[in-house]
Amino acid sequence: MRRKDICLYVSPSNRARLEALVADRNTPAKVIWRAGIVLATADGHGTNEIMRRTGKSKPCVWRWQERYVDAGIDGLLRDKTRPSRIAPLGWDIKQQVLTKTAREVPANATHWSAHSMAAEIGISHRSVQRIWAEAGLKPHLIRTFKVSNDPMFEEKVTDVVGLYMSPPDKALVLCVDEKSQIQALDRTQPGLPMKRGRAATMTHDYKRHGTTTLFAALDVKTGFVIGECLPRHRAKEFIRFLKRIDRATDTHLDLHLIVDNYGTHKTPEVNAWLAKHPRFKLHFIPTSSSWLNLVERFFAEITGKRIRRGVFRSVAELEDAIQDYLDHHNANPKPFVWTKTAREILDKEARALEKRRAIENGNQALESEH
Repeated sequence: MRRKDICLYVSPSNRARLEALVADRNTPAKVIWRAGIVLATADGHGTNEIMRRTGKSKPCVWRWQERYVDAGIDGLLRDKTRPSRIAPLGWDIKQQVLTKTAREVPANATHWSAHSMAAEIGISHRSVQRIWAEAGLKPHLIRTFKVSNDPMFEEKVTDVVGLYMSPPDKALVLCVDEKSQIQALDRTQPGLPMKRGRAATMTHDYKRHGTTTLFAALDVKTGFVIGECLPRHRAKEFIRFLKRIDRATDTHLDLHLIVDNYGTHKTPEVNAWLAKHPRFKLHFIPTSSSWLNLVERFFAEITGKRIRRGVFRSVAELEDAIQDYLDHHNANPKPFVWTKTAREILDKEARALEKRRAIENGNQALESEH
């Protein structure tokens, strides 16, 4: 490890560029000390002095002196890539992982994990993760769905989406539904507040203090919500809420209510009341299509922001919290904007039905073979 000190000539333009790199706050630290080695060498300092100034070893100083001689300033800005000591996986191994992931399940589980797949194939779990990432596969995740079997699916979707995107004149479009069985839950022990390095805590167990049902009508145009908490959600309570909507809206406007297929919305009592109030017109969404009712989006927000992490010692406290949230929401309401056309929804539904039929036909073929 002995070598005589070398002399470097640095042109004025290169010196100016090196000094600019050293002075720039955004230059990486490794580039700064590499440039410092070159500048100190050009100024006539020996290896020991450069080592003292930069805190680097003798081989390191020599390496970057030689790199500057060979590649100039650009050589200081990048690291040389080294070949991996581990040979890359062959395509046959990757294909085996992908095939097993898509077509098989482990003997003791419903889906593959990186570790179980690695043990099955005989590679590291990191390799499995890389193969899955390249292919865009996430076996640990699953998405829920349900294809509607409503024979009037197309007609109902077209009707509801039409109200969202082209509402009639002199009318209000209201999305109406009930959020039932909201529990007033009190924790068995007080939680700890959030602090640096620790999230707020809450006990996993709780005390039940009863339930309530939130009836809500969302104005599609403004986002304003007419809401009321009632102890139950029968036809009797639904008619009471319809009367609440009747009082809260302008009498000269027609009311188009988008509702689901819950039985209480179709009872003889409800139909008799609607017959006496012709400005109310109910539009039913298809079965298994709650996502089509925009008020569900409001229910998700009030659940996440006010109910799920709340502590309520009585139903009255729960209802007060819900009313408080409604008041704050209605002080500055914002509508949920519907963007999907009926044609896009129907095309997606058709693709889902086609895939389902293909899977069912494939299962039937397998059963017949066995």
